[in-house]
Amino acid sequence: MAAEEAKGKEKAAEKTKSYKPEEVTVDTASIKMMKKALAEGIDTIFDRAVTMKPCNIGVEGICCKNCSQGPCRLPLTKKIKDGLEEDNRKGICGATPETIAARNFARMVAAGAAAHSDHGRGVAETFLAMARKETHDYTIKDEQKLLEIAPDFDVAITVKEGDEEFPRDIWDIAVEVGEKALAEWGKQSGELYTIKRAPEATYENWKKLGVVPRGIDREIVEIMHRTHMGVDQDYRNILAQCSRAALGDGWGGSMIATDLQDVMFGTPYPIHGQINLGVLEMDKVNIIVHGHEPLLSEMIVAAAQSQEMIDYAKSKGANGIVLAGMCCTANEILMRHGMPIAGNYLQQELAIITGAVDAMVVDVQCIMENVANVADCYHTKLITTNPRARIASGHTIHIEFDEHHAYEIGQEIVKTAIDNFTNRRPEQPILIPNERETMVAGFSYEAVRYHLGGTFRGSYVPLNDNIINGRIRGIGGVVGCNNCRTVHDSAHLIVVKELLKNDVIVLTTGCNAMACGKAGLLTPEAARVFCGPGLAEVCETVGIPPVLHMGSCVDNSRILMAAAEVVKAGGLGKSIADLPAAGSAPEWMSEKAISIGHYFVASGVYTVFGVTLPVTGAPRFQHYLFDELEKLYGGMWDLIEDPYEHAAKMIAHIDKKRKALGIDK
Repeated sequence: MAAEEAKGKEKAAEKTKSYKPEEVTVDTASIKMMKKALAEGIDTIFDRAVTMKPCNIGVEGICCKNCSQGPCRLPLTKKIKDGLEEDNRKGICGATPETIAARNFARMVAAGAAAHSDHGRGVAETFLAMARKETHDYTIKDEQKLLEIAPDFDVAITVKEGDEEFPRDIWDIAVEVGEKALAEWGKQSGELYTIKRAPEATYENWKKLGVVPRGIDREIVEIMHRTHMGVDQDYRNILAQCSRAALGDGWGGSMIATDLQDVMFGTPYPIHGQINLGVLEMDKVNIIVHGHEPLLSEMIVAAAQSQEMIDYAKSKGANGIVLAGMCCTANEILMRHGMPIAGNYLQQELAIITGAVDAMVVDVQCIMENVANVADCYHTKLITTNPRARIASGHTIHIEFDEHHAYEIGQEIVKTAIDNFTNRRPEQPILIPNERETMVAGFSYEAVRYHLGGTFRGSYVPLNDNIINGRIRGIGGVVGCNNCRTVHDSAHLIVVKELLKNDVIVLTTGCNAMACGKAGLLTPEAARVFCGPGLAEVCETVGIPPVLHMGSCVDNSRILMAAAEVVKAGGLGKSIADLPAAGSAPEWMSEKAISIGHYFVASGVYTVFGVTLPVTGAPRFQHYLFDELEKLYGGMWDLIEDPYEHAAKMIAHIDKKRKALGIDK
């Protein structure tokens, strides 16, 4: 009884534990909102991180629950880790740690690829509806981009009449591109059209290894089949299927989504914006769009900027409308419209806690269920919009998005937020932090080409020349989520700053881009403060920030295309694996990050994750990921929690590649 009482007291004490805001984030706006949350008794992810610890076996990837005979948990002993004894651990069916960890890893790749690629499918469906004139709320905003991508889908952009060629009707081109793009999801054989955008040597290596994706959905479904109980039990074979599915995401679904969004909404070019919770305004209707799909947010932008809605807001006593983004939807509306960003993943609850948010509009991915509970504590309306993503809360409104009535639905959502402005609670003081930073975003790979070479001679050659002459040491792709198991934004910023001071130019997307924006790293002036002398000189000459914001998570395909452009420009090898480049996700948390990480590895990039990686309980499988993959793909995984060591390993890899190219002197 005494032992039970002691356990009960221990659990009760655990529940009363709290966190110190200054110890869980480096963002001062977030610190202010955490203090307000603690004072008002609002439960957030930071409270739950204190009282809920991760399973020490699950975190190592060696818990299997793929049948009802389990879950089978195979703890990793120190002796096995040190290689002092034979590893005889087995699940009830005999599955080894390697099989279990590989299955779990593969299912994360499948889920991540499905999330990004399902986004792409929705874009392709809307694009085709637009091309067929079935919806009138979308149009072709970038004809040049459409003409550039059409040949990749074997779509002719000219027609022959006799001996002469004439430009083909742009809408006919759009219909055929839309049909062929959408068919990529259901393709059962052959290979994806866009896979050949990779450098020839990279593509030929995939063919040799047999990992060229046949169809986007097919590869995801095959992972789920292979990882069913009693199917594929060779971790090497499972990982080959991971490569097919991940490449189908990066060079397929995600890339197609980015391309078609650019055609419909415009290819991003550098644009000024502002970031952090200080973008909210006391006397205006504040709407936050949160999630990942720009099909709806583009219409909400149009509605919020219409004179009709602005006048309606004024009739309710507001002085206008602020439309701000959260997570990757934020990056989408920033890149094309310069709309402000309220914050990244771990700030979604904190935004509502300001008391100033009249509506939070969500679609899919990275939306915490707890935002509904926090919204219930304030006047905020939480509006779900996607049939795939509803929240079981009585106070949540569902206004379903339909691309055939897109602008009308955007207006309804904005009007709902305006009507809620008058419901702000006088007994709950509004606190909007004053932190907001200016930044420059919008660096599509086309924009980078333009900035480096100008309108008529756009080229990646100047970038290659400066890598070869040593002013730029190499390229770092730093991306990914926030994670409550780390100090919010801290690892992102340490890794990026370490790279910059060592003359490594950084390409960024997603929540990392927002962390950099809040810290003042997304301005040309940052080069003088944070960079080594070589990189600073290049950035000041060209007039670009040292960290190039390339968009949302789905836009990691822009980084792949930038890498392909660098190879094409010459002088730095024949494949992506030859480049002095490395990838990083210092604070990753979602399954999408695993799919992204693996398509970079399979493309030839050394890729380092922070926090944890669910493979450490299977030493042979971990060795395969961290060492042997480099012999196959030229890229490999790594896990380094300390952000300084994390950056140092990336720089060491870049130096290794410079030496192999003979440009290390």
